[in-house]
Amino acid sequence: MENIRIPVTRVEGHGLITLKLDDGGEVSDARFHVTEARGFERFCRGRALWEMPGITARICGICPASHLLCSAKAGDAILAVRVPRAADKLRRLMNLGQYVQSHALSFFHLSAPDLLLGWDSDPAKRNVLGLAEDSPELALKGIRLRAFGQEIIEALGGRRVHPAWAVPGGVRSPLPAEARDRLAAELPAARRTAEDALALFEKHLPEWQEEAETFGAFPSLFLSLVGPGNVWEHHDGLLRVVDEQRRPVAEGIDPARYFDYVGEAVEGWSYLKFPYWKAHGYPDGLYRVGPLARLNCCDSMGTPLADEVLGRFRKVADGEAVTGSFYYHYARLIEILASLERIEGYLGDDDLQSERVRADAGINELEGVGVHEAPRGTLLHHYWVDENGIIERANLIVSTGHNNLAMNRTVAQIGRHYLTGQKVTEGLLNRLEGGIRAYDPCLSCSVHAAGSMPLKVRLEGPDGEIIDEKGRR
Repeated sequence: MENIRIPVTRVEGHGLITLKLDDGGEVSDARFHVTEARGFERFCRGRALWEMPGITARICGICPASHLLCSAKAGDAILAVRVPRAADKLRRLMNLGQYVQSHALSFFHLSAPDLLLGWDSDPAKRNVLGLAEDSPELALKGIRLRAFGQEIIEALGGRRVHPAWAVPGGVRSPLPAEARDRLAAELPAARRTAEDALALFEKHLPEWQEEAETFGAFPSLFLSLVGPGNVWEHHDGLLRVVDEQRRPVAEGIDPARYFDYVGEAVEGWSYLKFPYWKAHGYPDGLYRVGPLARLNCCDSMGTPLADEVLGRFRKVADGEAVTGSFYYHYARLIEILASLERIEGYLGDDDLQSERVRADAGINELEGVGVHEAPRGTLLHHYWVDENGIIERANLIVSTGHNNLAMNRTVAQIGRHYLTGQKVTEGLLNRLEGGIRAYDPCLSCSVHAAGSMPLKVRLEGPDGEIIDEKGRR
């Protein structure tokens, strides 16, 4: 058996893809290795519960708001409080801002160069600078859209990255009226950009059918939170799981009981855990989370413009679940639109200027689970504390971890379709990267790694010798 190993770019973190070839030169298996570890679950032990939102926000510079909010929710459970109504709305507003900035980064900066400049185009130009040269107006709009989401986070938390704002029991402060007015004035331009991006994606979608049919196109389960009536949810609710036909597999699951349903496996060749659906066993219990899963699990988006586009999205699979991971890009754009519609509603809500934003309490439970929907998917923080609120144990399952089995299957599918001979071509390299980028993984979150992400692809023979290796930083 021969192996091809490939490093990955334009994702957050460090990784390696190995394609394993059989004696006939065909791809028999593939592995997406995550090659670093940081150990937040370990070094949080001994820290005070009150510190956890600020500490875990440092897991990542792209996802700090997601960890901040989820950690605060775990703290709510340990305090055994219901946060004030204003605090819940303010947290939701920050999460919606996080959706806008993160999804805009993923689509306009990381994926649009492939989609709009071509998968086989010159890699020296197939990047955000090349996109800016080719489509300057689109690139500028993408930058401004991301900035709008960042401005929401800054208006609430005082800064765009690592805001010290959400705390167990609520938040530190409301939204200033002048910030509300400024954001409301900028909202129409942000919504026009989201609508234009959706129209552009739908226009070009027929050109990408080969990728759509090979980038993680396989049956699986899908997991996400949903609200009452199975409405799209991003910060609370109950867990729902559907299959490839959108038939419910499990509904109404209390997120605090996630461990009854989700197991965690480990493999010696990756620092990223392998969560799986326990009822189906490992590794058959593969499921996906994130924008694609949320749209497959919900029955409606709960806002008029996004619901209209959801109807078109459903037609991709004739009303069943959309199972191609390439369509994460489509789902991401729909979620930007839904987020902007909901942001508009919150900016007109007087509760956001209320000073009643924190429930005061001490340690009332010795265990607490926080679950919410980060942009990349379902995020889970589980803490155990002593009587003084000192962390004795912590377990984190992040969005990228949930998708680990799916990412491994995706690179195998792409390798089987695009590998010709025993050379790593530029087209294969970029499509393998693109298959991973469709999930918008955050490897710093998943294994708690640091630095930029080079992707390396290595081709190994039947006896393990390296036949070809290609990568870039």
